[in-house]
Parts: sequence; structure tokens; C-alpha cells
Amino acid sequence: MRPVPIERDLRLDFFRGLSLFFIFIDHIPSNVLSYGTLQAIAFSDAAEVFIFISGYTAALVYGQLLVRRGALVATVQIYYRVWQLYVAHIFIFMIYTAEVSYATFTLHTHNYSEELRLNNFLQEPDLAIVKVLLLQYQPEFLDILPLYIVLLAVFPLVLLMQRRLPFVPLILSFAIYLLTLYFGWQPKTYPANDGWFFNPFAWQFLFVVGATAGSAQTAAQSPLPHWPWIPRTAIAVTIAVIVIKVSWLAHGVWEGIPALFDDHLEELASDKSNLSPVRLVSFFALTLTTVHFMRRDSAILRHRWAKPVIVCGQHSLHVFCLGILLSVLGRFIVSASSNSLLAQVAVNVAGLALMIALAQLMSWYRKKSRPPAAAPAAQASVAR
Repeated sequence: MRPVPIERDLRLDFFRGLSLFFIFIDHIPSNVLSYGTLQAIAFSDAAEVFIFISGYTAALVYGQLLVRRGALVATVQIYYRVWQLYVAHIFIFMIYTAEVSYATFTLHTHNYSEELRLNNFLQEPDLAIVKVLLLQYQPEFLDILPLYIVLLAVFPLVLLMQRRLPFVPLILSFAIYLLTLYFGWQPKTYPANDGWFFNPFAWQFLFVVGATAGSAQTAAQSPLPHWPWIPRTAIAVTIAVIVIKVSWLAHGVWEGIPALFDDHLEELASDKSNLSPVRLVSFFALTLTTVHFMRRDSAILRHRWAKPVIVCGQHSLHVFCLGILLSVLGRFIVSASSNSLLAQVAVNVAGLALMIALAQLMSWYRKKSRPPAAAPAAQASVAR
């Protein structure tokens, strides 16, 4: 079976880039711009977007490779990517540690090391560094890459099963998700022996859903039946969630405004570690609504303001790593200024500008590193 040529869907790059911006913004405490990110209008946030798109693009890229060059080459390429992610995680941990340590000792406060869960590294670095290498020690903000590493490490099994029995991985993944919610399965972290903030037994379901949709795209199939009630239901759920979330925000400003269904939904919606069903329903509804209104040829994707976002999505690993380090630095700056609005705006603008600049630099370097196209005369002589 030959792979079906897939035209690049810029929506994936656009929303992956947007999720990187949102992650950076949401990681800065009391950030006024966080009222404009996804978590302000949905029960889910940028993490769900990042993991879903990662699964989708993994199926697109490695599914094509599996068909063209076989299972061995596809598996090797997947583990090469796992290695890149692992090295990136260790690299940003070292810079992250230097940032926090410098701020802690320079400002003579242990608040930062406590808030960012770095005390144990400063107290017993010999053991902590081993736990970092084993992905068991996960300071604040450094917990999503270990999840992605684990999910991608088991992805070759998913990919091979998808080729023979397309929906079996999805069914097994959903069963693991339900069993995780029931039995509380979770890997443990160092030093408190708590569960991972992003429980891979739960989050694997979202990754596999994305991979299933990507696999259907690779086979030139629609991931969902074309039933008109599906987008209508998704739109209705999305609107309902937005109204509920806005009521919660308004209630925080003035208690006279009722917080709709907060007694029933707020605890479930806040269970990010185990990816509660409420968060999943919100995310899937918002995804289907977005796909319904934003087609592959949408004018939004051709707008000049969309280009920097798309470029960031195309260089997501580098931009993500920089965003994490900038969010820690921004946290220090905003805290030192007593959370002033001017400092928040300055940190946001500077951080987003640096992320875009890095993506543009990576894009320029990629173009320059490509071999030049053969001249027409040379091509003609080769043809003869």
C-alpha cells in the first residue's frame, strides 16, 4: 500500500504555536494575559492541545514512513525523536536549575526554590540528578516533556497495531484510561512519592485519539462520520462551557454573579493530572467546533499575523524549551515588581517576541541548510 500524499495542514502548526504561547503566558502567576488564553473559556487548556496535536502529527509523519520504508525504519526514527526530547529535557533542566538557584541565592530567599519544587536538588543534588535522568524528579513546569517522552516511546506499538487493526489501539487506550480513573494507576515522582502531574496512564488516551485521527488522515479517510448532529452538539457544548467558565470568572470579580454549576463541575474540571472526563468533553467539543468553522484553506491562516504563530508551531520543541525558561525568568521579574501591570505586559511582550525570533531563526537556518536546487541546464543534462 502506497502512502497517500498529505498536504501540510497549517492548522496543526497554527494551534500548536498558539498553545506554546498560552503555556508561556499561563506559567506566569497572576498574569493578566491569562484571561485571554484557552483555560479562561474551556475546562481544558493548552496542554491538551499540545498532546493531541503531537499524537496527530506523530501518526501523520511516522505512519507515512512506516508505509514507505517499513516498521524498522519508522521505529528507529521514533526513538531518535525520543532521544532528542530526552536530551532537550535534561538540557532545560540544567538551565532551569541555574536560573532558580541564582535567583534564590542572589535574593536570599528560598521561596522560589520551594514554589518551583527545586529544594531537593539544592539539598541532595547527587540523588536528584539520578531521579531527573529517570524522569522521576519533575520540578514545576518540567513535567510535560517527560509525558511526551513516555507517550512517544510506546508509540511504535500503537503505530503497528493501527496499520492492521485501525481502531484496536483506541479501544485499548480507552480501557486503560477508564481503569486508571477507577484504580488510580499512576507512576510516582521523587521525593514525595506523589503521582506524575501529567499521569501518562490517563493522558495516553488523548494522544492515541490524536494518533487515530492522524492515521485516518494518512489513509485519506475522515476520522468521524459526516453526521450533521456531531458539529451541532459540539458547538452547543462549547457555548455552554464558555458561559459556565465566564460565570466563574465573573463570580471571582463580584460574588453577586452566580458561578454556574461550580459545586458539580469545578472539582472535576480542575483534575488535570488524570485528565478528567469533563476536561476531555470540553476539549473534544472545542476541537470539533474549531474544525467545523476553520477549514484547511481558512483566510486566517494566510493572514500576516498568523505567520509567526505558524512558524513557532513548526519549530515547537525549540520554542517550547525557550518558553519554559522565559516563563521562569518572567516569574522572577513580575514577582520583584509586585505583580505590576507594566511588568506583566513587558514580560509577555518580550517573551513572545523572543519565542517568535527563535522560530524565525530556526526557519531561516533550515532553508539555508537545504541543498540548492539543480539548475535547469544541469537537470536537462542529467535527463539526457
